[in-house]
Amino acid sequence: MTIKVALHHKTRYVFDRLVGLSPHEVRLRPAAHCRTPIDSYSLNVRPPKHFLNWQQDPYGNWVARLVFPEKSRELEITVDLVADMTVINPFDFFVDPSAEAFPFTYSDDNFRELAPYLEQVPETPLLMAWIRRARTLFLGTRISTIDLLIAVNRMVREDVNYLVRLEQGIQTPEDTLAFKQGSCRDSAWLMVQILRYLGIAARFASGYLIQLAADQKSLDGPSGPKEDFTDLHAWAEAYVPGAGWIGLDPTSGLLAGE
Repeated sequence: MTIKVALHHKTRYVFDRLVGLSPHEVRLRPAAHCRTPIDSYSLNVRPPKHFLNWQQDPYGNWVARLVFPEKSRELEITVDLVADMTVINPFDFFVDPSAEAFPFTYSDDNFRELAPYLEQVPETPLLMAWIRRARTLFLGTRISTIDLLIAVNRMVREDVNYLVRLEQGIQTPEDTLAFKQGSCRDSAWLMVQILRYLGIAARFASGYLIQLAADQKSLDGPSGPKEDFTDLHAWAEAYVPGAGWIGLDPTSGLLAGE
């Protein structure tokens, strides 16, 4: 039986006087490559007098550009969507034989296309120590690429404690390793950089984490959340030839599913 989830996301600012609103770029629409089917989507904006233009950035992400011709005392952006939460098997792929074992080399065409996802932040002491540890563990073992991704994902989960962090921006990988804690976006960015230093193309992904309470308690093992839960979330994705982009969630140590 398919489960449909309705998500309502409202952002509202109220000002004590009339203010001029600068142009805004809103990135709150699921990407075209989203694996979870989106049955419906709407974006509503206040004040009502505005211009809205949909465009796609160089990476294919939807961007709503908003221009406000008049001053206003409020700004409200509301997103409503309905998602089909049919279970997705995160291991439903076939890895190309050339990439089955780590390390592997991308084809010339893949390497050119994936160049932006192989860019690395400058070397820093703690980050490079982490990379050396990973290389020592895995290089020369002919570990499968998928087993490597799973292992690195779990290692980041074990090394970085989850923290609700309301400050803007993303910590540097060095800070996340130094603090040994971070938000989901901090762990995801650290994971992206670790994979890139290991020669695997990786990108940062953001969206929603939806956890539904079970109708019945589990007879064996944890039952999951007691109430339906939704929050903003971030994770990493790695590109493996044959399999495509594989979602990795270092906050939980699991692969991304639906």
